[in-house]
Amino acid sequence: MNKDNAIGFGIGLVTGVAIGAVLALLFAPKSGKETRQAIKDKTGEVVDALKGKTEGAIDLVKDAGSEASRKGQAALHAIKN
Repeated sequence: MNKDNAIGFGIGLVTGVAIGAVLALLFAPKSGKETRQAIKDKTGEVVDALKGKTEGAIDLVKDAGSEASRKGQAALHAIKN
């Protein structure tokens, strides 16, 4: 599995979990106030998880860009010599 597929899978997985959690909360036998609080709490957890995944994806992109730049400079240097 390449990095793009792994990132896409991770985002899809987190999104699916979030949607499932919200649906479970909406259909649970609780009062409206309790349900709204539970959704608020779960939303905060999902947002934090997505921030962590996004930061990881950004790091992967930066690393890939640095590697591509390094290889490009090495190729340019080889061509000049």
